[in-house]
Amino acid sequence: MGLFGFGGKKQSFLGVDIGGGGIKIVELQNEKGRARLFTYGFTERLPDVEPLNMVDSPMETAALLKKIIKTAKTSTMKSIAGLPIASVFSSVITVPKGNDKELKDAIQYQAKKLIPVPLEEMVTDFKIISAPGAPQKTAVSKDAKKDEAKSVQVLLTGASRAMVQKYVTTFKQAGLELVSLETEAFALIRALVGKDRATTMIVDIGAIRTNIIIVENGVPYVTRSLDMGGGTLTRAMSKLLAMDLKSAEQMKVDIKSLSSIYPDDGLPKIFETTIAPMLTELQYSMNLYLGQGETAGMPAKSVEKIILTGGTAGLPALAPFFAKQLGIKTYVGDPWARVVSPEGLRPVLDEIGPRFAVAVGLAMRDIE
Repeated sequence: MGLFGFGGKKQSFLGVDIGGGGIKIVELQNEKGRARLFTYGFTERLPDVEPLNMVDSPMETAALLKKIIKTAKTSTMKSIAGLPIASVFSSVITVPKGNDKELKDAIQYQAKKLIPVPLEEMVTDFKIISAPGAPQKTAVSKDAKKDEAKSVQVLLTGASRAMVQKYVTTFKQAGLELVSLETEAFALIRALVGKDRATTMIVDIGAIRTNIIIVENGVPYVTRSLDMGGGTLTRAMSKLLAMDLKSAEQMKVDIKSLSSIYPDDGLPKIFETTIAPMLTELQYSMNLYLGQGETAGMPAKSVEKIILTGGTAGLPALAPFFAKQLGIKTYVGDPWARVVSPEGLRPVLDEIGPRFAVAVGLAMRDIE
């Protein structure tokens, strides 16, 4: 990736989110280190449409991408795409301190033990997230300090070569320059957390899956993907009310619209029942995070706040419902918070915001 921003030239990047509910694109321009919205576009599809992962049909997806790009009138072909959390291995590991070669060998050794497929079939990457001697914000035990002086924490990520190749093929057929592929977790952190150092749980409720990310100091210490999402609510409504999925999806949208007329009605009971297993999984994820601190001999950890995103995050009363059930402050995320945009466009951006967090975060990758 080259340097940009000199001579007044505005470098643009296209964030492309290919998800179960459709494709979202956002083009952001770099203006002296600030992101400015240039254009955006999206398509939608019902949760029962095959294939579930759109890049499994590269040619069809490429054709759809071309159509969105043309309609949105993008000015760049430089694209950054997100790999689904469910398709990416991610783990924070501790390895012995050493020189570059020793460190890489130690990471490779751990990767072979942790990743359930041959490493030859994976594209892996790592990032050092703590180093011996780094200042600590919290007190640690003497034993933990001794271990820390001999080790380093590393964030290890990996994706199958076959999956990566599908993205490469799709973008090539669409005539786009794929500058980078990164996990959706980093895009969500960039768009919704930024430089905030509060320990945060991001809950991305997509059409088919819900992604859970617990972020501490900008690092995803817990990443999980659940096989339920907004489509689960749509199917529950469809079954209960004996209507087709398209009608049920429209009714779900209408419920959001009615919240301005009946603001105190709370979350519909059918949604409370359907979403109960998700709450159980969120609590389990928090317990996993708490357990990491206990294992490392660190002080007790806790999640300070929850940020909801994804198309379903805009449902009325959902954030207050989560806050009440989990006892943690919960908000709907605003991915446009650090993006300059026309004032008159803000109501529309607020409406679609939860669905665009991944695309915005991807487009911001080489701007912030």
